[in-house]
Amino acid sequence: MAKHPVVVYGASGYTGMLIMDWLIDQQIPFTAVARSAARVREMMAQRVVRLESATYEIIESEHTVAALTEAFRGAKVVCNTVGPFANFGLVGVEAALNAGCHHLDTTGEQGYVRAVRDQFGERFRQAGLLVAPSIAYMYTFAEIAAQLALETPGVDVLETGTLCRGPRGGPAGVTVGSTASIFELYRQEACYLWEKKLVPHAPHASFDMVDPSFMQPVFSLPWGGTSLPVFFENDARVRCCTSAVGFYDNDVMRMVHSLGQKWETEYRHLPKEQQDAVIKGIVDSTTPTMPPRERTTVVRTVDFAIGRGQLAAVRATVHGVTAYIATGALQTAAVMKLLDGDSSRTGFASACQAFGHRYLLGFLEQRGLARATVQQL
Repeated sequence: MAKHPVVVYGASGYTGMLIMDWLIDQQIPFTAVARSAARVREMMAQRVVRLESATYEIIESEHTVAALTEAFRGAKVVCNTVGPFANFGLVGVEAALNAGCHHLDTTGEQGYVRAVRDQFGERFRQAGLLVAPSIAYMYTFAEIAAQLALETPGVDVLETGTLCRGPRGGPAGVTVGSTASIFELYRQEACYLWEKKLVPHAPHASFDMVDPSFMQPVFSLPWGGTSLPVFFENDARVRCCTSAVGFYDNDVMRMVHSLGQKWETEYRHLPKEQQDAVIKGIVDSTTPTMPPRERTTVVRTVDFAIGRGQLAAVRATVHGVTAYIATGALQTAAVMKLLDGDSSRTGFASACQAFGHRYLLGFLEQRGLARATVQQL
């Protein structure tokens, strides 16, 4: 049973430790939950900043609904980082509901986000609790841009882009968990929003996105569809929403795209156990170890939303740094609102819907993690 108001589940992982960094910065006590308490202690000692000033405890738990319910009980908010969420996420959601906790997570895996909405949204609403997936750099920055674009009257169509640049131009620094989630998306349906309905992307879909922040077009992919079409599906203002992601290394992105094509032709119809082995092999070969902490001088991000209406046209852009560090900040911004009882939504909602895009943007801006511009077209 947790004795502190916030639980960080997946505390020995890269993102979990960054969330703890920010909770410590805001003097918020927390309970760290993971399968191995020894591993948590080891990694926290190596990675968590200002640990000597933290108020925390560590709880060891199996990944089952019953065990996690007991571990979460007594807290108010669960920050869940254990992925791929398509495989593991719903266990944590159910446990948080059973324990009477709000549930936040860090993934934009579209199939999982839809499952949370459909299976748990109403149950959390009836309990007076919030379940909010995808509170992370990817895709909260893009949603902030989209919400800024929607401030222009008449906008009803959104196209969003998430562009990242790391060392040597590519996605260096991607964590083991993120890599597993990326390749897990091969098994999931990827949809965009078209005339108020979620429509599957073609398996070969890709985009050449152009942004003035970059010298050349960025080869980009639907990236599982992202969480944004799901969040906007029931927004009365939005008819259509398409999202794409690109790392500023076109060779790497084309390799990911070719792996997706190979999946469709060679692996799609294999038994799940064989598919699991294929994905594990890809993850082990591409991301064998936890990456070092991000550097603001190296990791840069650009997220934009183009909004259009019959005559309206606008482009909103959010420039940022250090995607994973920003994820920890966003999780903590959400926690602060929930601990204060200051959320406009219960049940299923995005970060912007629950807390307001201007609040989240301001939190990021004040800490040097993002800045936004809006241009009428």
